[in-house]
Amino acid sequence: MTQSFLSVRRKKKKEDTIMAEYTSLEKIRLQKIEELRAEGIDPYPTRAERTHTSAQVIAEFEAAEKGAAPDSTPEVKATLVGRIRANRGMGKVSFVHIEDGSAKIQLFFRSNELGKERLELLNKMFDLGDFIQASGVMFRTKTGEISLHVHDFKLLAKSVTPLPADKDVTQEDGTVTRYAALESPELRARQRYADLAVNPDVRENFRKRATLIKALRTFLDDHDFLEVETPILQPLYGGAAARPFTTHHNELEQDMYLRISFELYLKRLLVGNLERVYEIGRDFRNEGVSFKHNPEFTQLEFYWAYADYLQVMELTEQMVAYAAEQVTGSTKVKFGEHELEFKPPWNRVEMRTGILETSGIDIAEHKTAEDLFKAIRAKHPNKTPDPKSARGKMIDFLLGEFLEPTLIQPTFLYNYPRDISPLAKSIPGDPLTVERFEGYAAGFELCNAFTELNDPLDQEQRFIEMGRDYTDDEEEKHPLDEDYLRAMRYGMPPNGGFGMGVDRLAMLLTDKHSIREVLLFPALRKEE
Repeated sequence: MTQSFLSVRRKKKKEDTIMAEYTSLEKIRLQKIEELRAEGIDPYPTRAERTHTSAQVIAEFEAAEKGAAPDSTPEVKATLVGRIRANRGMGKVSFVHIEDGSAKIQLFFRSNELGKERLELLNKMFDLGDFIQASGVMFRTKTGEISLHVHDFKLLAKSVTPLPADKDVTQEDGTVTRYAALESPELRARQRYADLAVNPDVRENFRKRATLIKALRTFLDDHDFLEVETPILQPLYGGAAARPFTTHHNELEQDMYLRISFELYLKRLLVGNLERVYEIGRDFRNEGVSFKHNPEFTQLEFYWAYADYLQVMELTEQMVAYAAEQVTGSTKVKFGEHELEFKPPWNRVEMRTGILETSGIDIAEHKTAEDLFKAIRAKHPNKTPDPKSARGKMIDFLLGEFLEPTLIQPTFLYNYPRDISPLAKSIPGDPLTVERFEGYAAGFELCNAFTELNDPLDQEQRFIEMGRDYTDDEEEKHPLDEDYLRAMRYGMPPNGGFGMGVDRLAMLLTDKHSIREVLLFPALRKEE
């Protein structure tokens, strides 16, 4: 080669100051790439071969051992691939541990079969983190470890940057000790690829998340719900009280919004006589980030014609219990210091009663925002909401400050004030209270459901009231959606609606106390 990659990199560095500098270890590995190419070895070949995963070949060998004659070794041939996690060179032999997506396995290299030069190539040019392909015959070492006796091997991909936890040391007894594990939550979230590569428990958490989503789908499919897809990019946001992300469609010459909810589109489908519909997908809310909030999150919503919130309540506890069993094997789930029991029936607490018992304030006695603020200030002078808030916002404040932290075991909080539920039906005979519940566990909200409003005139009036109660600069108010009202005027069947943050349920079922831990790529501040 007339010019090394490093020299090209240095020249580009003068023109492009954004490119990161290589470390001394990276420079050594880059030099190895050049040497391999000079030897005619492609460090990134196009083709790879594999006959078994590590887990498959271990299981096959163990089964073959059981059927083999005493003191004999069954012949199980295999070609394996994986990332090098440990390498012990011992003169004419080397022991290498590789890891694929299923398990770790040991490779045994010996100069008798490979020759001295190839064994030296392995020990000199192959590094921890490299991907390797190895073919040979399975056997069990003197220490009892199932291994591959390698007859041929090749490099599949050279690792330039060492993994953060790139040092697995095999002890004499065969145990593997991991050093320099990747532990920083910030770094793990920012470099999830490295986190997954070095932490098997993280990979397992995301497998559990996938099992959870599959379980939710299976449950709803088995209950005759139809999975549908609704627009992510919408001309008008709605279905929740949240600030949207705004963009602009150049061709249409109009502003558009990333959806904050599926609700209004799914309910349009009920008008079209699709009686049970659901969607699992991404919602986007331009709000703060916390241990339970991410601007982009996975939501499950379903709408069920001819059902009410009590029927939805029963279906919800059955669905979550089923999902818990599929993911963890039990309806009892450990979350921090608590053991949560998701088996139906869950606890049920009326909102008015719960707020009264935990805060000492009866929200029904304070009909206006001004009166409610005075009551909160008198009872809790050190904990008061913004005095300019709407009454609904103040009720939300009482819920979050006093009642919510007490709801540890799975609990349905039901019968909400109309102020904070513009899309729910009023309880017969009580126009100020609506048929709504929220499911709580471990002190935070898990899901939300209504007996949905299907009176277009009532709905229009509530949209108008919401617009009046919120100030002009509050972006969480519900905009009036004329097309949705038009759909309702065609006739919407009575129905029960439900929404749940899948990420929060994943937190509960994997014992993770930050939403970042159950999102592969959470939202983070720009890296400086």
